[in-house]
Amino acid sequence: MRRSASLSIIIISALAAQCARIVQSNDDGWAESYIRSFNDALIAAGHDVVLSAPAEDQSGTGSSDAPPTPRTEACHYNSCIGNGSLTGHNASRPDLNWVNSFPVTSMKYGITTFGPQLWNGSSPELAVSGINVGTNVFVQLPFSGTVNAATFAARAGIPSIAFSAASVGRVPFDIDPTPLRSILYGQLATQLTNKILSSGTPYLPPDVFLNVNFPKVEGSCTDLSSFKWVLSRINPGIISPPDVGHCGGNRLPTELTVITHAGCFISVSVGNAQDKRTAPNSKQAVVLKKLRDMLTCLPTQHIQSQKVLQ
Repeated sequence: MRRSASLSIIIISALAAQCARIVQSNDDGWAESYIRSFNDALIAAGHDVVLSAPAEDQSGTGSSDAPPTPRTEACHYNSCIGNGSLTGHNASRPDLNWVNSFPVTSMKYGITTFGPQLWNGSSPELAVSGINVGTNVFVQLPFSGTVNAATFAARAGIPSIAFSAASVGRVPFDIDPTPLRSILYGQLATQLTNKILSSGTPYLPPDVFLNVNFPKVEGSCTDLSSFKWVLSRINPGIISPPDVGHCGGNRLPTELTVITHAGCFISVSVGNAQDKRTAPNSKQAVVLKKLRDMLTCLPTQHIQSQKVLQ
């Protein structure tokens, strides 16, 4: 895959999308490779992005929220000097900010402080969290700082998307060369972000977030064009009401089923921002309408559809 060619795909797709004010956070820290590659791709697509993330790895801190404390040690990967500040930013890029606290706190600062400072008092139009190093599916969601940063934004009335990825391996943003997995995940996340923005306002139903999980970048899944998007659900639907009708049935596959299925499938779930479970089918239907032409069905869904027709 040529990076310039794949970046041009992102830029071209952005022409149909509204270039937006976006606030970005994560739980792996502001200097992690995944968040910065995503940030690069969003900016290349023309968006005005303010990054506000923890000074260090805060994975697994869930919905914790506390005022930042003075930073007395260097930030993650020696990416800042511990001079006693509560927050800080890149010397040449005030859009890249760290907060010495939790992911939710960092997202809050991005929404209420850093964003308005750089946007002449305006608020973000969309919030993105991640890309997380590692997946966030089902029982992981309540403990994920990445997911809770997104749901905080959604509850504050800002459409939000949480992105997580199965390929792990923590590396700093300035490693050379940038890992292929980091580049691909950033470009894929930007594709979905552009799609949501191009669908028009309201970008998502109220009190809803999208939970997105990418499969591993390996084997045949090493090129942008190899990946396919699948509408999924967060929790198993054993006793849940029916999902939106899609792919010949009314029960969507779980995220884990999607990302472990052969074929480079990406799961996109419509989540309830209050309890981090699958949102009702009425809200799934709104998202399905926005994303329908980029979605595909799992091979197992096709089989189920054929059985229904028979």
